[in-house]
Amino acid sequence: MPRVKLFDKDEVLEKAMILFWEKGYHATSIQNLVNNLGINRGSLYDTFGGKKNLFEQSLSLYCSNNIKVTLDLLQKEKSVKIWLKKLFQIFVDNAVDNKKGCFVVNTTTEISCKDEVINTALLTNQSNFEKMFYDYLLEAQNSGEISKDKDINTLSFMIYTLFSGIQVVARLEKDNKRLENLSNLLLSLLD
Repeated sequence: MPRVKLFDKDEVLEKAMILFWEKGYHATSIQNLVNNLGINRGSLYDTFGGKKNLFEQSLSLYCSNNIKVTLDLLQKEKSVKIWLKKLFQIFVDNAVDNKKGCFVVNTTTEISCKDEVINTALLTNQSNFEKMFYDYLLEAQNSGEISKDKDINTLSFMIYTLFSGIQVVARLEKDNKRLENLSNLLLSLLD
């Protein structure tokens, strides 16, 4: 008779995501996972395929959550300039207040170039964000909020790069105003 799982897979994955986000891949041991997730080693391997697979699933969950949150904010705001200002403020506040940093940025700096599967996941995340930014900027161009002569492909990449960079710089830069000024500069490029 097959054994019945006594845990919620989604809940365990959420806990794993937070643990990897806090500690990183290399600093998180199997024992850390067992202790923090409340499952035994056998269940971890049977359900998630081991530490690396669990990390990949955790990163995927984080990426999809971030896209959803950003899309929700995007859909609530019709003006691209107001939306970018709000989004920038959220990123700056999160970057300064959140000592964990961004799971995507942390993973990029820790292991991306050493692991093809992780690198592909990070590039897919980047592509998804850039496409979301591009589509929104295109709508703004079509509505006349942004001039048709703006290179929205490059602007989309720039927005993604700034948001990622803020996550790194915020670990050292404690002056929110300096980080917020980046948003004003970005917005001036849309005029």
